[in-house]
Amino acid sequence: MSIQAVQSPKSIRDSVSEAEWEARVLLAAAYRITAMQGWTYLGASHISARVPGEDNTFLLNPHGVFFEEVTASSLIKVDFEGNQLTESDFKVNPAGFTIHSGVLAGRPDVNSVMHTHTRAGMAISAIDCRLLTIDQQSCRFHNRIGYHPFEGIAHDLSEGERLIRDLGPHHVMILQNHGLLTAGLTIQHTVQLMFYLETCSQVQIDAMSTGAKLLEVPEDVAEHTAKQFEAYGPGHSARDFAGLMRRAERADPSFKD
Repeated sequence: MSIQAVQSPKSIRDSVSEAEWEARVLLAAAYRITAMQGWTYLGASHISARVPGEDNTFLLNPHGVFFEEVTASSLIKVDFEGNQLTESDFKVNPAGFTIHSGVLAGRPDVNSVMHTHTRAGMAISAIDCRLLTIDQQSCRFHNRIGYHPFEGIAHDLSEGERLIRDLGPHHVMILQNHGLLTAGLTIQHTVQLMFYLETCSQVQIDAMSTGAKLLEVPEDVAEHTAKQFEAYGPGHSARDFAGLMRRAERADPSFKD
């Protein structure tokens, strides 16, 4: 049996704006960082980013290219009508388009969306008690998280309206019986949110597996802690992402091609 190799596409740097190229490099880095974190699920997860300066377009991964293979030039530009505006041998994931177009169209403040199917994320999505404030990091999501019921594989474009309804004003959401979703102000913000949401999910599963009574943070302390986290602002995520991006570059700088 022959194995089809993924050919690195010709660089499109000279054919896009400087702002779009910067977004492409950051988003490609996000894919490599996600692979390094072990958050991939074959080709079923996805991260998107708006194209700066354009009202109706965003970038998404080519379906069939694994996260550790994604490059800035291989990312596909798509509009909210589903038209692919980048020449590619690949298509975008239809379910990915439904989720990302729905959230980006409905939340003008959001510039990047990330959806994962990690073991911990899927486990927490199947627990009726939802995400508990049992550690410092989970307090950042206190009263600041949405929940969306499972509707099957996201091929129905109308689900985008319900995703927005259930996300509300928040930046993180648990897709019940499915996985995790973060919607950030920037690509860096989106990845940082996923890091903490994923970690909190792991902590809760670990704590519940002991069978011991869980010690929840009191309501007033949880709210106080959430406001402390909010005071950091988006610059905090840029600092963390820069370190992760340096790690990805040391491992394989080809994502910048």
